[in-house]
Amino acid sequence: MGQGSENGSPFPSFRTSPLRERVLGEVHARPFRPLAAPRTVIHYAFLTNSEEAAKDQAWLTEFCISRGANGPTDGARHHTLPFGGGTLSWEQHAEFTTYTWDGMANREVIFGQVSAKHPFGAAFRAPGDLLVAVRLELREPQAQEDWRDHFDTSSLTISDVYDGGAMVATDFRQDGDGLTRFLMFNRSLSEVQSGAVVQRLLEVETYRTLAMLGLFEATRLQPEIRRFEIELAELTGQMKGTSALGANQDLLNNLSALAADLEAGATASTFRFGASRAYDEIVKARFATLKEKAATGELSMATFLSRRLAPAMRTCQAIEDRQAMLSRKLARATTLLRTRVDVELEDQNRSLLQSMNRRARLQLRLQQTVEGLSVAAVSYYVVGLFSYLAKAAKESGLPMPNASVTTGLAVPVVVLLIWWIVRRIRKQHGEH
Repeated sequence: MGQGSENGSPFPSFRTSPLRERVLGEVHARPFRPLAAPRTVIHYAFLTNSEEAAKDQAWLTEFCISRGANGPTDGARHHTLPFGGGTLSWEQHAEFTTYTWDGMANREVIFGQVSAKHPFGAAFRAPGDLLVAVRLELREPQAQEDWRDHFDTSSLTISDVYDGGAMVATDFRQDGDGLTRFLMFNRSLSEVQSGAVVQRLLEVETYRTLAMLGLFEATRLQPEIRRFEIELAELTGQMKGTSALGANQDLLNNLSALAADLEAGATASTFRFGASRAYDEIVKARFATLKEKAATGELSMATFLSRRLAPAMRTCQAIEDRQAMLSRKLARATTLLRTRVDVELEDQNRSLLQSMNRRARLQLRLQQTVEGLSVAAVSYYVVGLFSYLAKAAKESGLPMPNASVTTGLAVPVVVLLIWWIVRRIRKQHGEH
């Protein structure tokens, strides 16, 4: 419930979510830096895992402190600091880290010597493997065309952006320093708009490179998927010619092992293919924002990149589709074979139960026979005991008829009595 503000504000104060400041600050975390021509921008992107990212943030903090500036706060993903007459920007992403520096450019020579004040000297510590390296120069429009000499004409693209407010040229090739060159001529854009175009051009180069990583994952998986397809065809062919339970169980084990290998590969590549799709969408969105169009008689950046980027994305999608289709086919084959094994096991169990029933009936008949013999045997011993008692009573002078006659009369009585007792005992056992 709201309470009155301590500073006298007419609005109440509420309990604030711990994420509120981070969410609101994210909108302003990557502001466009105003850039005025002439300007040189150096941009690097390094692949980093979680451990490398943590070490890099610690190094950047020490680097900032050594220059009398504040380092990034805990959990921060973006940080900027003045450096060498320009600005050094640091950003951490899910799988890569970028460093971007802008400084004054040589007014006389395009792509001339970079200022010695740039931060990427011997003291710089790369956080991981280098993936993207860009050198972008922002210039005023020039009448002469000698700037084309800095590019490979076979892959040169020249585009108008922001409704002709600027022109951008690049050949997407590396120069002698391993940097991809971009040249931007500002015709009518403000400094803020120029900064926005520069940032989006850097993002295009970064994300199109990251998107292409999925192609090499797809190329690596193609032989494995082909092997899975061949093995699945062989196993399903064997299913038609097997009927024994042991053979079906072996086939089921082989299918299960094949399915496990397939799912392991699919799980490992899920992130890479998903990330490539996301990066490709970002590249398309950046081109749409730039309103990029080919200059008269020239090739646009989007057209040039789509020649390889679009087929690469289709290849990734095709591999994912083949993995999904193989997974479904393996699931159907495994279900069919498991059903067959279950039916065969049920047949065996039914045969076993029938055999057990036959043995139980034989055992019951044997038991009944033994019970009949036991009645006769027990009756024989009881009648014998009764005969001894009758003889003893006769010799002791008790008034008794002939002992043999008495014993003979006792036989049916004893037999009936023993039979009744055995029957009662068996009935009680049956009830339990």
